[in-house]
Amino acid sequence: MGNIMDYIEWRGDLPFTQSEFNDVDNLILACFSYVNLDGIPEAASQNGIELKALTEKFLQLHTEKELKEDKSFIRFAPFMMLEMAKTERFGQCVIRNYVNEIVAEEAQQFSAVEICLSDGTSYISFRGTDDTIVGWKEDFNLSTGVVPAQERAVEYLRRIAGSLQEMVRVGGHSKGGNLAMYAAMQCGEEVQDKILSVYDNDGPGFPEGFFHGKDIEKILKKVTRIIPEASVIGMLLTHQKEPVIVDSTQKGIMQHDAFSWEIMGPSFIRKEKLTRKAETMDQQLHKWIDGMNEEQRANLITELFSVLEATGAETIQQILDGGVKSLAAMARRLDKLEPESKKELGRIAGGTAICT
Repeated sequence: MGNIMDYIEWRGDLPFTQSEFNDVDNLILACFSYVNLDGIPEAASQNGIELKALTEKFLQLHTEKELKEDKSFIRFAPFMMLEMAKTERFGQCVIRNYVNEIVAEEAQQFSAVEICLSDGTSYISFRGTDDTIVGWKEDFNLSTGVVPAQERAVEYLRRIAGSLQEMVRVGGHSKGGNLAMYAAMQCGEEVQDKILSVYDNDGPGFPEGFFHGKDIEKILKKVTRIIPEASVIGMLLTHQKEPVIVDSTQKGIMQHDAFSWEIMGPSFIRKEKLTRKAETMDQQLHKWIDGMNEEQRANLITELFSVLEATGAETIQQILDGGVKSLAAMARRLDKLEPESKKELGRIAGGTAICT
C-alpha cells in the first residue's frame, strides 16, 4: 500500500503507451494544477514546456527552504512535480496554457493547465481551492448558484479542447472537480465529443434543481467521481453520479487531502461505504443548506467571510500565523453580527468538529 508519491516511483518507468492511463494518474494530474507556475511564461504559452525543463525553471524561482516552509494543505504538490519530472511516464509531458487568476472583488479564484501525455491525449486540470480566502469564499458561494470560476472553466475548456485534434480528459480535485464537471456539461456537443473522460476528485456538487431540464446523460457516462470514506467536501450539495469510495490514512475532514488516499499497484484501495460519522455530517449539512433559501445562504456566507476578512489576511495560513491577533480581530467582528448569524456560524463550526 502507498500514496500517489509511491505510485510515481513504482509506475514511473512505463510511459502511457505501455501502461494505459488510470484513475491514479488522474489524481496526480489533478493535483499538478496546485503547483504555482507563475513566472514561467513557457507554461502559459501554446507551445508549452517539457516537465523536466519546467522543474529546472521552477527551482530557479523557488528555493527548497521556501517549499518546505509552506504549511498549506497543497504543500506537497511541488514535491510531487519534482518526482514526476524524474520519470519516463511523466517527465516528457508538455505543460502548456497555464492560467492563474484571482479577482478579489468578484470572489473569483481560477487556475487551470493543460498537460499533454505521451499517448497523444491531453489532461485539462482545473485547480481546486487554494489557500486564499477568496478561493474559500467562492467555494461557499457554490451553494447559491453559478460562480465566476465555473464560467471561466467553460471558456477555458472550449478554447483549449476546441483547438485540438486530439482527445482530452478533464479533471480536478476539490473545487477543481466541480469545475471539471460544470465545464464538461456546459461546453457544447462539439467539445463534448472530444472528451474521453471526466474526473471529479472529492469535489462539491451543485445546488438543488441545477440539473433540471439539462441533458447530461452523455457526459455522465464519461464521469468518474472519487471520494474518501470520510468525505465532507465531496458530499456537499447535489450529485448525479455514484462515487468510487477509497481508503485514506487521514481521519475526518482531513481525508480531503488527496495525498492521503491509499493505493495498491495501479488502483485505489476501495471501501464499500462512507463512515458513520461522514454519513451523519452529510445529513446535517444537507439539512442546514436545504433549510435556507438562496438569499439566506448568500447573507450567511457574507457574514462568515466578513469575520475572516477582519483579520486583514489574504490566506488561511496568514490567519493561522496571526495567532492571538487574528483571533482577537475575528472575535471583534463576530461580536457585531446579528444573533441569528452567530447561531448559524456556531452550527457550522460544531458540525465540522463532528468529522474531525
